[in-house]
Amino acid sequence: MITGTTRLIAHLGYPTESFKAPMIYNPYFERDGIDAVVVPMGCKAEDYPDFLRLVFRLTNALGALVTMPHKVTTAELVDILSPTAAIAGACNAVRLDEEGRLVGDMFDGEGFVRGVLRKGRQVAGRAALVVGAGGVGSAIAASLARAEAATLAVYDTHAASAEALAGRLREHYPQLHVLTGSNDPAGFDIVVNATPLGMKAGDPLPLEVARLDPSAFVGEVVMKQEVTAFLAAAGARGCQIQVGTDMLFEQIPAYLEFFGLPSTTAEDLRSIAKLG
Repeated sequence: MITGTTRLIAHLGYPTESFKAPMIYNPYFERDGIDAVVVPMGCKAEDYPDFLRLVFRLTNALGALVTMPHKVTTAELVDILSPTAAIAGACNAVRLDEEGRLVGDMFDGEGFVRGVLRKGRQVAGRAALVVGAGGVGSAIAASLARAEAATLAVYDTHAASAEALAGRLREHYPQLHVLTGSNDPAGFDIVVNATPLGMKAGDPLPLEVARLDPSAFVGEVVMKQEVTAFLAAAGARGCQIQVGTDMLFEQIPAYLEFFGLPSTTAEDLRSIAKLG
């Protein structure tokens, strides 16, 4: 029940019709008696810079979840940006700190990394390949670096994007061995498809699956179907796999911690989500 004491988490984006967060967070809040609510708020790009500040003029505003098309703009609007968000060049969570400053962070990559760790695999000291240097690929690369991967290769068909991401990674993590220029997965412990390939039937695979080490952990960001052709091929090769929706559910506990709310597990959230 929403009352006068309920804390508001704004879900900012446009359009709002495809938003899934309210159907995941709110059943959890209701079940556990957490006096908070996630509310979709449709805001067009031209209105967003002013509106973001206004949200935090509300005395019961706890924070904001940010989705398309505002993630990149948000990184330019907050007062304090985490290294992960700075590397990603985008921000999907905002809260006020004790001094009234807007603090921004990015949890897409955190969701991926938490999924890897919860499946019993290690990131620290390992070699990872991220194919796709767009928003989600940059976020995953940043979180892999934060989790102390030893070697990180980033690849994009637009080479300049991969080089720019590599530069940001080296700036924030000078001890990290960063590679560019190849999507050959041979020798990598963790391999990620962070491209849209797999959303449409007949899409080519993002890399040569026969070059995957059978011991590699292979992840996907595409959520249109649970097991994409890429993951199916990687699984057939013997690789442990992670589906795209795991990243979505695994990042929510990180959001809850960011907002100072009681946290839970991805499995718990999956069990109570009302996605229809």
